[in-house]
Amino acid sequence: MSITLPGPTLGVVGAGQLGRMMGEAVARLGVEVVVLDPTPDCPAAPVVSDQIVGDFDDPDAVHELARRVDALTFEIELADPELLAEASAEHDVPVQPDPATLETIQDKLVQKEALADAGIPVPEFVAVATAEGLERVVEEFGGVMLKAREGGYDGRGNVPVEDPADAAAALDEVGGNAMAEEFLDFEREIAVMGLKGADGETRTYPVTETIHREEILRESIAPARADDAVVAEAESVARDVLEFLDGRGVYGIELFETREGEVLVNEIAPRPHNSGHWTIEGARTSQFENHVRAVLGWPLGPTDLVAPAVTANVLGDVDETGSATLRGVEEVLAAPDADLHWYGKEDVRPLRKMGHLTVTGDGGEAAADRGALLSRARELRDGLTFRDA
Repeated sequence: MSITLPGPTLGVVGAGQLGRMMGEAVARLGVEVVVLDPTPDCPAAPVVSDQIVGDFDDPDAVHELARRVDALTFEIELADPELLAEASAEHDVPVQPDPATLETIQDKLVQKEALADAGIPVPEFVAVATAEGLERVVEEFGGVMLKAREGGYDGRGNVPVEDPADAAAALDEVGGNAMAEEFLDFEREIAVMGLKGADGETRTYPVTETIHREEILRESIAPARADDAVVAEAESVARDVLEFLDGRGVYGIELFETREGEVLVNEIAPRPHNSGHWTIEGARTSQFENHVRAVLGWPLGPTDLVAPAVTANVLGDVDETGSATLRGVEEVLAAPDADLHWYGKEDVRPLRKMGHLTVTGDGGEAAADRGALLSRARELRDGLTFRDA
């Protein structure tokens, strides 16, 4: 392949923080980015070439995007796979990852069934559509995590159910048809950012430890504080997942490490993922740059760790929606070991992801060193607030 600069124009369906960081990553490579998003002046708008304002399933908007670009991708699972495939064929523009992969992953039940059929280890799960059915499953499993089959993100659409008496309310909260997954007594949650490039090449970033509260990712630690055997198993499972999925790009592969050291797949995102934000400072090539390289068919960048890193998400700490003004920033900016990322969202609301900061170490990889980095990242993050003094 002969590559010249300025590079091609990339179309991205979705333009939140992931689209913003994608645009930031590839501007230096001469890649123009045009995004499609229903929110005017979306978070990605300041760092990309142009925005088409339209819904993700708006045929006119998607076809306009396809006409203006050399390749298509998406940064949100709400993209319409059938419409993407149609626009790709009509305008002779490749779309990566494969829309069929997006269609499989959009429905959590279909996703789990496909993974299980492929022999990839997953927790026990079952489809539920009625309160009576969920009551039976809760009793059988001793409690479940109820998940909306479609549309859930950042913890929304996930409801823990431990008492059969709560089944009807939980099912109503997730919107009816759902998937119930066994509660796992896991040691930790981990993730692998997997990468598929041209000619079937695959790479993985170092296994990452992820820390959630209220079903929302709060911090990530790279490399994970897990035994070598668990790390090797996680990498093996991630490569099996990459082989199973079709299409080039980055895949966020969320995993459970059980108390017995078993590794099970939780969920997959066919795009850059919050678990991999640490790669901007902690890896040789960030997940965002490598996603675009893969989508365009360019050579992949190294995924090696350059420094242990801990990322802490900056979430809305307010009680009601309001104008987004982050306070206490000066301490993070003055820290020689920290990098702050602001997502450019106009409004803050409770637990909304508004930004993140990453603290990097000096190369030591002992678990104690990563524990100190985690404490440092939390201290800096907790000094930030959206509340008035």
